[in-house]
Amino acid sequence: MAKSNIHSEERPRKWYHWYSPDDTLEERRFLLKLDLMLMPISLLSFWIKNMDYSNINNAYVSGMKEELGFVGNELVQLQTVFTVSTVVAQLPFPFLFTRMPLYILLPTMELLWGVFNLLQYRAHSFGELAAYRCMIGIFESAFFPCMQFVLGSWYRGDEMARRGAFFYVGQTVGAMSTGLLTGSIATTFGGRNGLSGWRWMFIFTSVITFPIALLGYFLYPGTPLKPNRRFLNNDDVVIARKRLERHGHLSDDAARGQTNLDWPTIKRTLHGWKIYVLILWDTLFWATGLHVSGGTYLLWIKSLGTYSMAQVNNLGSTAPAIGIFYLFLFAFASDMFLGRAWALSISYSWNMIGLLILVIWNVPKAAKWFAYNTIYGATVISPVFHGWANDILKHNNAERAFVLVAMNVVAQGMSAWIALVIFPTVEAPRFTKGFSFTLAASFAFLGVTQVVRHLHKRQESKREVIKDATFITESETASRDGQVTSAKVTATASSTPAMLKGD
Repeated sequence: MAKSNIHSEERPRKWYHWYSPDDTLEERRFLLKLDLMLMPISLLSFWIKNMDYSNINNAYVSGMKEELGFVGNELVQLQTVFTVSTVVAQLPFPFLFTRMPLYILLPTMELLWGVFNLLQYRAHSFGELAAYRCMIGIFESAFFPCMQFVLGSWYRGDEMARRGAFFYVGQTVGAMSTGLLTGSIATTFGGRNGLSGWRWMFIFTSVITFPIALLGYFLYPGTPLKPNRRFLNNDDVVIARKRLERHGHLSDDAARGQTNLDWPTIKRTLHGWKIYVLILWDTLFWATGLHVSGGTYLLWIKSLGTYSMAQVNNLGSTAPAIGIFYLFLFAFASDMFLGRAWALSISYSWNMIGLLILVIWNVPKAAKWFAYNTIYGATVISPVFHGWANDILKHNNAERAFVLVAMNVVAQGMSAWIALVIFPTVEAPRFTKGFSFTLAASFAFLGVTQVVRHLHKRQESKREVIKDATFITESETASRDGQVTSAKVTATASSTPAMLKGD
């Protein structure tokens, strides 16, 4: 009987064992090649996008508020404009991910993103800046769900969290470097050529965006069905497909070479549990990180009134810096020995301690410093979370594209209006509604995680029963010369290794 394939690894490994023990030498060479292509470009692209996202928060506390005459909730409104445009622009991508070469789509969108990112430096009103944020959201819309789709197309379930960590470190490094660079640029370039320091920051991020985008045409690998032939040859693609198939990770439609999203696939998906449960799960995931994206830490530091502009930005970098440690700790632990459910639970419990302190609020200042530096515990677990979602959806590529984008569209769309309600800028720095809501959402997220764990196990168990009971018998009629009939009996059960504990 086939073993469980809920997780593709048979036995726990040491944390420093990058490859699986059953990977052949040629598979390890291929993985190294793929890692060297995808990890650097995904990190750089996510880094520059999160620098821009953090730029808005840093610019707000670095003179933009006063220079553009902001008096109310303009900061959260700018964040909402960006989010809504991103959500709406994502809608066609489930159909494009399986039809277009993604190594062309991603860098092209990034080049156009860089143009509008640059234009932000010349904004002289809220309306003008909001228009640029809208266009930036449109051209950024494909990036995150597309990267999750690409990771799930090449890597197995027990490989995605670690690879996703190298991709996701771009977020924490982006937030950290923005704070440090804003402080430095405000001091060095502020006033040069008549431009404020926060305007120079938008120029800086755009200048480094364009070479990263051009590099993407060469380094993004595409997918096994539409690979980037500049660096991946036929042997690489064959190796990739064989190892995924051996571990039960090659989708049924990819094995047939037919992965385009169509109406029958959408209809079948809408009649299943995955799209509804995973959307709820992702919506809670986004909700639990709203205190991070809202810039609450920076607003609190500024409210103390004891630090200069540069010091506020520099101190705001401590949370994402510590977040890098959380990121790799939980990603490696999840893949190697802890399992995804435990990794999510421990990371969220740590974040919830900080949220509880912020809800109470009337605590020593040192406790607040501690609390704000736990906030990345909710967001850096994304490689584990999205890796698990990819693993659940691995049996159908078209369904995976549809559900991954649907998850992001609904979750990000919900977060846009929720943030307006619970984190209005005028309530800074004590967001009583906001911190209470994210704490409650964290409890709900952990509850849904256990539901997902149960449903995933049930799904894989059912597939194994079907595989073990399915046999294909081909009979050939006797030949004219009286040759004995031969029969071929092929078991279709795949001997995928047992799941890693904790999932």
